[in-house]
Amino acid sequence: MPEYPDIQTYVEALERHCAGKTLNKLRIASPFVVRTFDPMISSLEGKKVLGFSNLGKRIVWVFEDDHLLIVHLMIAGRLRWKKAGTKLNRKNGLAAFDFEDGSVIFTEASSKKRASMHLVIGKEAVAEHDPGGIDVFDCTLDEFIAAMTASNHTIKRALTDPKILSGIGNAYSDEILFHAQMSPYVQTQKLSEEDYAALLTTIRTTLTEWVERFREELGDGFPDKVTAFREEMCVHGKFKEPCTVCGTKIQRVRRASNEMNYCPVCQTGGKLLSDRSLSRLLKDDWQKTLED
Repeated sequence: MPEYPDIQTYVEALERHCAGKTLNKLRIASPFVVRTFDPMISSLEGKKVLGFSNLGKRIVWVFEDDHLLIVHLMIAGRLRWKKAGTKLNRKNGLAAFDFEDGSVIFTEASSKKRASMHLVIGKEAVAEHDPGGIDVFDCTLDEFIAAMTASNHTIKRALTDPKILSGIGNAYSDEILFHAQMSPYVQTQKLSEEDYAALLTTIRTTLTEWVERFREELGDGFPDKVTAFREEMCVHGKFKEPCTVCGTKIQRVRRASNEMNYCPVCQTGGKLLSDRSLSRLLKDDWQKTLED
């Protein structure tokens, strides 16, 4: 699922390509993607786009007359800038926003069809779609600690919970914890104020560095290759590859459709983290340390 650096990159690209322009036509190829009916989605046609913003992992289109469109890409949704009037692909095309000089094409490469659009009127209505997580760039250390320690979870779970923090998911939480040299399984209520101060700094630095990297790569272009697996990442998607710091092979824990990646030397003191299903299957044969 696109996370803060990806969403911020989309917002900035959409600002460059669409802000200040009139939406001539909105083509909906897959009706399920529109989750609201009042006001009608067609009412956006003929309205000027005033700007864009992010709401966690959602992109908010701001139109005239206080109309706001909330686009949630979910895991497989993507946006692309194409030639005006580009035909929508029958297999994965969801919608097209047609402007005079180009079209924003909304696609989803998944049969589960989770991506969505909600059209609302007024900022108060937008707030109803906010999961409630705090903005890590706009919070104090005390607010950050309060959010993270309200319940006792693993730090990995807390970082990726949209009700706790806004915009961070599986991929960038792996990178954040690696740079913080912190085990994904450490409990949130066991960390000190100093630990949280260092973690908040690492979160901000990591996310900012990725946004800056994307800006440099794109220039004035539009993001066409948004993915959770990037060559420059240190641990996420790097199972069995050498750690960029110590050279130890990166390890992973698989749960459902997600995998967590970490360095057992830099983050867990040589301990291998338990994969619940595999460790239960192997029982006494489960290897708990690098030496094993």
